[in-house]
Amino acid sequence: MIAKHFNKAALAAAVTLLGGVALADDAGLLPDLRARTTHDALQRPDDVPSDADLEAAHARIGKVIVVARNIFDPSRPEEDATLFRLANRLHIRTQTATVKDQLLFSEGQAYDGRLLEESERILRGTRYIQDATIRPVAWHDGVVDVEVTTHDVWTLNPGISFGRKGGKNTTGVGIEELNLLGLGSQVSLERRSGVDRTSTELLYKDPQLFGSWWTLGTGYSDNSDGRTKEFTLDHPFYALDTRWATGVLAKDDERIDSLYDLGEIRDQFGVHQKKATVYGGWSPGLQNGWTRRLTWGATYDESRFQSIVGETGPTQFVPRDRKLVYPWVGYEWVQDEYEKTRNRDQIEKTEDFLLGLHAHVQLGYAATSFGSDRNAWMFDTGLSHGFAFRPGERLLLSSTLTGRYDSTGFADVQGEVAARYYYRQSDRRLLFLGASVDGSSNLDPDHQILLGGDSGLRGYPLRYQAGDGRWLVTVEQRYFTNWYPFRLFNVGGALFADVGRAWGPNPGGTPSMGLLKDVGFGLRLGNSRSALGNVLHVDVAVPLDGGSDIKKVQFLVSTQRSF
Repeated sequence: MIAKHFNKAALAAAVTLLGGVALADDAGLLPDLRARTTHDALQRPDDVPSDADLEAAHARIGKVIVVARNIFDPSRPEEDATLFRLANRLHIRTQTATVKDQLLFSEGQAYDGRLLEESERILRGTRYIQDATIRPVAWHDGVVDVEVTTHDVWTLNPGISFGRKGGKNTTGVGIEELNLLGLGSQVSLERRSGVDRTSTELLYKDPQLFGSWWTLGTGYSDNSDGRTKEFTLDHPFYALDTRWATGVLAKDDERIDSLYDLGEIRDQFGVHQKKATVYGGWSPGLQNGWTRRLTWGATYDESRFQSIVGETGPTQFVPRDRKLVYPWVGYEWVQDEYEKTRNRDQIEKTEDFLLGLHAHVQLGYAATSFGSDRNAWMFDTGLSHGFAFRPGERLLLSSTLTGRYDSTGFADVQGEVAARYYYRQSDRRLLFLGASVDGSSNLDPDHQILLGGDSGLRGYPLRYQAGDGRWLVTVEQRYFTNWYPFRLFNVGGALFADVGRAWGPNPGGTPSMGLLKDVGFGLRLGNSRSALGNVLHVDVAVPLDGGSDIKKVQFLVSTQRSF
């Protein structure tokens, strides 16, 4: 995983600091090193009625005013620095039309406060907008004017990346733009060296094709073990009240897959996978706080395996080829219950949590008459729900179950149950408890359930233990400081302990090592000015169990979506 990104602004800040240039005379940056992140208090004006009153008065939306703010605000003395002004000039600000295209309301439409809140969530869900606030600002003659304020982040990454997990390094070099010409499009060319392969990847994605809700995505990767081609043309259920969806997704992937035992490759084989899905969907929209969606489609999923001469020599066992072609139908429920918070999984950033019920079920039938190599029922289900207890206490539960049922019985069944508990101790301290259980039944030979440094057991090598299932518990004391170095990173820290084990027979033959535990501490850097990763993790973890051959201290560097 990409762990650390260097862009022009951050690199210049680091060079300036190490070079000893006197920054205090340039907008007083040094005295502000420990200043807490500040945000404009964008409140509803006192003379504007509440949402309920506006809706009861049948108010209509007048002007929609978009204020697209740049990365830094020179009107603030602490951000009126040469470096920051240069970053603003180099950065192409998000276009007004790009913002308006993602709003669920427009001028002349009846005012609905819920649509303002959901539009905020959509804008915050993009990688190129750090935060968004939408509020009514004026009320006159039955008309309410609405202001949309967005904060851009740096989206050009001409640089390098580095990460380390489970004793393995990942590196990359390339160029990536996540907001091309301010239009929200993504284009990248990158050379990456990871645990499994070295890749040269070209990617283009336009999530607002011609200003619409259609997404176009294409990608090509030339890899050390094959190649990958992808194509997506998709009109999703982009909002709770969206009435229809459709799309086509296709992927052609040639690669070498590895089976692991004690963090080492024990067997390798070649895979050529072709997968394509075409689907449609319909919904009556949001009704009484619930959205229900009916989907249908067809999927082609073929995997062909071959023997190779890999790192461990010739392939010891070649999995049986699979070809599954099946129509399917699905149903989804979403409860409109969201919570807006801060300093939970991010540092000084607005976070949106779905506390309502979210469930889906999908059932398909693969038949030889459709071109499959077997008759099989295909199933895919998921369920999540959040619970708010006392102020500051939240519990999020989720589960998934996928697999098939054919002439041999249940096959390739994989399920997970997970829980995340948050206890707010203060504005700057939070206790996090996480637990997950993964199980399987009659897995296909090319699939594994693994436990190690890349799956949450931070003190151990990646892919260390294998079996029919695994469980993992994490306890983490999180600290959110008010340190904001050079107004580029929000700083946090964590003390943690991980406990887990794998169970069931290990296809590699190594007996289970039983309970595995680690403890450690870490630094967290919230990336508040760049779209190139949410939270940078720098962790030191000490394994308390395991074999004598593993390192006594694990050093991990990674960029993750959460704390």
